[in-house]
Amino acid sequence: MPVLYYLVIFAPIAFIADNAGVDPIIVFILSALGLIPLAKLIGDATEELAIYTGPKLGGLLNATLGNAAELIITIFAIQAGLLELVRASLTGSILGNLLLVLGLSLVLGGRKHGTQVFDKRTAGLNATLLLLAVVALAIPSLFDRALVETPNSELLFSEGVAVVLIVLYALSVIYSFTAKPAHDAAQVGAKNVPQEVPAPVAGPALSAVTGEHAAAHTEPHGHHAKWSLRTSIIILVLATIGTAVVSETLVGAVEPVVQQLGLTEFFLGIIIIPLVGNIAEHLVAVQVAMKNKMELSLAVSLGSSLQISLFVAPVLVFISLLFGQRLLLVFNDFELIALFGATLIAAFIALDGESNWLEGAILLGIYLIVALAFFFLPATVAIH
Repeated sequence: MPVLYYLVIFAPIAFIADNAGVDPIIVFILSALGLIPLAKLIGDATEELAIYTGPKLGGLLNATLGNAAELIITIFAIQAGLLELVRASLTGSILGNLLLVLGLSLVLGGRKHGTQVFDKRTAGLNATLLLLAVVALAIPSLFDRALVETPNSELLFSEGVAVVLIVLYALSVIYSFTAKPAHDAAQVGAKNVPQEVPAPVAGPALSAVTGEHAAAHTEPHGHHAKWSLRTSIIILVLATIGTAVVSETLVGAVEPVVQQLGLTEFFLGIIIIPLVGNIAEHLVAVQVAMKNKMELSLAVSLGSSLQISLFVAPVLVFISLLFGQRLLLVFNDFELIALFGATLIAAFIALDGESNWLEGAILLGIYLIVALAFFFLPATVAIH
């Protein structure tokens, strides 16, 4: 049993502490610790279901539920009216995957294996999609300054952009099901391919949008179900319910924590909340990189960023309307600068088909700089 599973005890403790009137800082910490194993349980249950449903439906499940824990957290933040926290957590998720996760993967994988190689075509496509996604998020942010006097147009513009992003995400999922990986073309006529190296699974296994659980489908001896179908469904349902309950507790403690610790809501969203919702996924990326499977590691880091920008962010625009809120795809200049910088350097690293530990150290250095910048950024400046 993974060590992270044992942290699930903090989920009921956080709920009890919240109802007992315990200090909000302690409640926030307990909730954060409780969400980590719940997020992993959702991911593991989805992975197990994918074994029973087959690669295509399984890939769709992974593409849909890959960031379920973070989606649930942001929904409760929207309900509480913490829209700045929501936008910051979306930005933080993208930054965390591109700088922290990819950086750690390159450093640890590079130190163990030296220069690591991966498919340039797949990495190039994912990098292009990521640049497109960031540009799509930047356009409404920049044009909003001219539309702020017309709220209806402002909202319709964000909704229109959200629809386009969701369509692009759907097309990327379809492409992952239908496109043949570059390895197939390379193997045509080549009969001396080493048999001990497993051929990558076509479609979703190497897809950017389903990269979170790709490692499970490319093990040399296959991946066998450790849970029954019924157990997988029960665990998925219970973990989702638990995530919803603990997320509400976490979000409820945000404002007291901000006041008592002097942190900004913006910093919590950029750095803390994304780490809580994605830490299990982060570990997967690092583990496969240390096994010299950089294609899978890139699929996790780039794929999660794509899912946040092309699916989660636009879906939240429409979910916010159900709670009487207006979540616009409008990010401030500081967020946009950080997003563009992280995306460009990650794209440059991915395009040459090679990586090393120094590139990873560069990414980690940039992440620390970004974290310091947002830590010292005054709340009044960060507000849209």
